[in-house]
Amino acid sequence: MIIKKIRKQNNFTFINMLENLLIWIIALTSIALIIIRPFKLAEFYWTLGGSFLLLLFQLVTPTDAFAGVMKGMDAYLFIGGMMLISEIARREKLFDWLAAIAVSYSNGSGFRLFIGIYLVGVLTTIFLSNDATIVVLTPAVIVAVRAAKIKNPLPFLFICAFVANAASFVLPISNPANIVVYGKDLPPLESWLRQFALPSIVAVVVTFICLYFNQRRNINLPIERNIAIPPLSNDAKISFIGIGFAAVVLLVCSALGYDLGLPTAMSSIALLLIIILKKGTTELKLLQHISWGVLPMIAGLFIIVEGLMKTGLLQFMHHALEKGLAQSETQTTWLSGVGIGFLSNVMNNLPAALAVSDVVQAGVPETIKRAMLIGIDLGPNLSITGSLATILWIVILRKEGIEISAWQFLKIGWIVMLPALLLSIAVLWV
Repeated sequence: MIIKKIRKQNNFTFINMLENLLIWIIALTSIALIIIRPFKLAEFYWTLGGSFLLLLFQLVTPTDAFAGVMKGMDAYLFIGGMMLISEIARREKLFDWLAAIAVSYSNGSGFRLFIGIYLVGVLTTIFLSNDATIVVLTPAVIVAVRAAKIKNPLPFLFICAFVANAASFVLPISNPANIVVYGKDLPPLESWLRQFALPSIVAVVVTFICLYFNQRRNINLPIERNIAIPPLSNDAKISFIGIGFAAVVLLVCSALGYDLGLPTAMSSIALLLIIILKKGTTELKLLQHISWGVLPMIAGLFIIVEGLMKTGLLQFMHHALEKGLAQSETQTTWLSGVGIGFLSNVMNNLPAALAVSDVVQAGVPETIKRAMLIGIDLGPNLSITGSLATILWIVILRKEGIEISAWQFLKIGWIVMLPALLLSIAVLWV
C-alpha cells in the first residue's frame, strides 16, 4: 500500500530503483541480524521478519512468497530428516561412543585428533552431504573435545564447518546445491568425477593445510588419553545402522536422479518408528530437542531471495556473462567462480544456486559452469551465513552454549577459503 501511494505520485523508474534498494536493505539487514542475534532471539525470527517486511511493503506478492517457500521443500525434508537421525543417535549415546573411540585413537595427541576428525568429516560430506556433516558430526566433536578436556574446542569444531563445504563437490550428493545448479543437466557420475575429482582433492587438501597452520598453536597440545570407551548399546547400533542406511539411500537416489529430501525424511521416520516399537512412545519426547526453528529460517531465506530476484539480479548476471565472454572466456571463468563465491555469502549459497541454475542451464561454456559450482560450494567458507551448513553449525554451537562471533569466523574464513577457491578453479585447466 505504501509503495503504491508513492508510485502514483512519482515516475516509475525512480520507484523501481527505490523498491530495489529497499529489497536489498531488508535482505542484508535480515542476514546481519542472523549473525548478531539481538536479544538472543532464534535465527528464524530475523528471516521471517524480513519476509514479512517484503510482503508488507508489497515488494513480494503472496504468490511469489509461496513459490519461494515451495522451492525449499526438498531442503526442509532433507535437513529435518538429518536432524531427526542425529537426535536419535545423540539420545542413544552413539556420539559418546564415537567420541571416546576418536579420543582413544589420538593417544594424547591433539594433532592426531585433528586429522581423525578431518578425515571423518571428508567421508561424511562425500557420502551424506555437507549439511549432514554439520548435523551428525558436530555433536560428536563437541562430545569428543569435552571428553579430551580440551580448553579451546573451536579449532576442532572449525573442521566441521570448513570441511563440510571443502568436500562438497566430490560427488553430486555431497551438497544439495550441486543438484540445484545443474538441474536436469546433472552429469553422470563418471563424468562428474572426471570434471571435479582434481579440484575436490585440491580443495580438501588446501583447506586442511590452511586451517591447521592457522590453528596449530591450539591443536598441538597434549589432551586426555585415559578415556573409558562406553559399551555400544543395541539401540546405538540401530542408530548407527540407520545412518548407514540413509547414506545408501542418498547414493541410490542421486544415481537415479531423484530429489534427496523425501528419502532422507522417510529414512529418519523409519528409524524413529523402530526406536518407538522397541522402547515405547515416550521416545517421541526427543522431537522437542530438535532445533526445528532452522526450517522456518530457511523458508524465510527463500522468500527473501524471491525479493532479490525482482531487483534484476538474474538479468545482471546474464549481461555480465555475455559481456565477459565477448572479451575473454578465461577471465570470465575466474570472475564467475570468485564472484559467485562472494555472492553466496551475501544471499546464502543454496538460494544463490537457484539463481545460478537459470544462468548455467541457459548455456555457458563447461569451464565456467564448473567454476561457478566451485564458487557456490567453496565460497561460503568465508562467513557464517555463507551456506545452510554453516548456519546449522552456528545453531548447534549456540544450543550447546558455545559462542563464536562473525568476525572470528571471517578472520579464519579469508585464510582458509580464498586459497582453496583460487587453486580449485586454477586446476580446471589441468
